[in-house]
Amino acid sequence: MAVERTHDVIVYGTGLAGLRAAVEIARKSEGSVNMGLVSKVQLMRAHSGCAEGGTAGVLYPEEGDSFDLHAWDTVKGSDFLADQDVIYKFVQQSPEEIMLLDHWGIPWSRDEQGKILQRPFGGHSYPRATMAADKTGFMEMQCLYDTLNKWPNYTRYDEVFVTGIIMEEGRFAGLTAINAFTGEMVVIRGKALIIASGGAGAIYAFTTYSHTVTGDGLVHAYRTGVIPLEDMEFIQFHPTGLVPSGILMTEGCRGEGGYLRNADGDRFMEQYASGMMELAPRDIISRSEMTEIIEGRGIDEPNGLDHVWLDLTHLGADRINSRLPLIREVCMGFLGIDPIHDMIPVRAVAHYSMGGIEADINGRTRVENIWAAGEAACHSLHGANRLGTNSTAECLVWGGFTGKEALDYVQGGADLSPVSADQVKAEEARIFEDLMKRRGSENPYEIRRELRTVMTDCMGVFRTGELMQKGLDKVAELKARFANIHLKDPGRFYNTNLFHVLELENLLDLGEVMLTGGLAREESRGAHSRRDFTERDDEKWLKHTLAWNRSDGPELDYKPVTISHWKPVERKY
Repeated sequence: MAVERTHDVIVYGTGLAGLRAAVEIARKSEGSVNMGLVSKVQLMRAHSGCAEGGTAGVLYPEEGDSFDLHAWDTVKGSDFLADQDVIYKFVQQSPEEIMLLDHWGIPWSRDEQGKILQRPFGGHSYPRATMAADKTGFMEMQCLYDTLNKWPNYTRYDEVFVTGIIMEEGRFAGLTAINAFTGEMVVIRGKALIIASGGAGAIYAFTTYSHTVTGDGLVHAYRTGVIPLEDMEFIQFHPTGLVPSGILMTEGCRGEGGYLRNADGDRFMEQYASGMMELAPRDIISRSEMTEIIEGRGIDEPNGLDHVWLDLTHLGADRINSRLPLIREVCMGFLGIDPIHDMIPVRAVAHYSMGGIEADINGRTRVENIWAAGEAACHSLHGANRLGTNSTAECLVWGGFTGKEALDYVQGGADLSPVSADQVKAEEARIFEDLMKRRGSENPYEIRRELRTVMTDCMGVFRTGELMQKGLDKVAELKARFANIHLKDPGRFYNTNLFHVLELENLLDLGEVMLTGGLAREESRGAHSRRDFTERDDEKWLKHTLAWNRSDGPELDYKPVTISHWKPVERKY
């Protein structure tokens, strides 16, 4: 029998967006609204803690920055697929979020006079990346958690794995989940739900993501059948993933003046983006790096991860130690090299989902009591390519928006929806009577390895229709094989084998959505770079992709891009 818990608001995911939403609800309600914070990891182990470089915001308009400039940089960076009304709402709110964190005690990096420092970042025409050295995400997480602890009105559900969303009469009613410590099925009821469960980057073999970032919240929203996923074909590849681990070498390395060099020692970005060089947007630099490697100017690696060099040696020890201490620590610990003296091996690495759960300008989905925030959401802010440091800012901004919206909703007299006992029993049977008792011949870890390989090979920095169709066929094969898996651990307590199988099931659905959307979009735009359709096609494809869950797979639909200020032009840097 499932254990039942009840809250006013459930926050699903406890990274930057989830914690910011929880803080907003706590402070605006003065602790009177009851929250449940649900995370499949320990609260402070959310992947947001891995964010390094900074948070974008216009702090110094008197020195030349402006909302218009930040908005234009974001529109152009998005390859004109972002909704411009969303962008303006974002750029106006982000500085307020930065100052809120400052008041709550975050240790922003400062100059000798105590002024908050901002560094240059790719695609930004002004240095507006507000930073806490190169540990920005961790410091923001710590600040928000410390602030949340001022109020007692929340219950933590750490290491509780969500398996699905319960809907009743078109409204959210609750979550089904498994408590890792007890193995029990838990039903967490709520009047409102905020999904802030992060992206899906673990679907790739070479990635900056933690292994736990498997798109669970995206899939649960998608499986309701009434919430579409938007623009899932747009996956960002960061130019500087450490070879061979994929650990992020922050864009702050280039923001501080680092160079990218090929095997001949040349700063090759001169050939691709002479205006901004190493500070061009990520999609452009990633394609430039892979072109260098494909054309034989990369550094060969026996593991197949040919790379280029990230050169910080000219920056000097003082700058590296003060501005990039984590980067030095990681390089020394993982590769035994010191970036003060040695160049760093890097290549393009899967890093971010521009798409996600479709949500409006305030974060609300098509379900009246479900909101989405952070990387799990798609407010159409990033379009086809995200600018660095806009993501942590997005988490803070829409964490605040969705927290306020959900609070207003429950304080407006919202009631709990009933939870169908039949739905709960069906979910328990699906997991404990079906999945856990499967003793077929297929190894789920081998299926996951093959999925990550095929996504890397068929939907990487460059792609073609032929490759994506091959990937889609392979995903169909893997889904068929999944039905015949062998789950070795029959126990209930801390069954990570079961959780990995559930994650694999989610990733297979997401791979299908991503490849289907990419195959249909016959153009190159931002991070979606097709060898067989090399030009951007505004006449046919200036629109957002929507993927709806249907019994026979994703059904694609489209909606227009909101253009309120700038019409699309050629994108040059």
